Amino acid sequence: MSRGFLNTAAPLSTDLVLVVEVGMGAALVLGTVLARQGRYRAHAWCQSAVVLLNLVLIAFIMAPSFSSQVASEVPGHLGDSYYAIAVAHGALGAVAELLGLYILLVAGTDILPKRIRFTRYKPWMRTALALWWSVLLLGIGTYVRWYVVPLWER
Repeated sequence: MSRGFLNTAAPLSTDLVLVVEVGMGAALVLGTVLARQGRYRAHAWCQSAVVLLNLVLIAFIMAPSFSSQVASEVPGHLGDSYYAIAVAHGALGAVAELLGLYILLVAGTDILPKRIRFTRYKPWMRTALALWWSVLLLGIGTYVRWYVVPLWER
């Protein structure tokens, strides 16, 4: 695997994912602005694209990385920040992604039965945005702990 472009110990794919995730965080904020402007169709496309792209990144990059580097060390090494931050990121990330998918299904389809649908969109979407940004910050923390701190320890 080739070295990344952020001048850390991270591989190229990890640097790319980090930059894409930060871009998706910005896109979610843009989507919020679109909703406040009353541009709901553009808001829906923007937020949906982020949720679905994130699902692809989770499935093909993050989950395999978590499985190979973290899962076998839990719960025995949760006292080590290397594992603790990654576990927090993974657990909250799963909740955020599931919430995003739920919102997408409720707001964009008629698939779910009425009894499990919400009608007040703002609290759900604001919660999802806050949770997503918390997960993004934990992801950046994971990146720093895994690929920047080891450089300082040399």
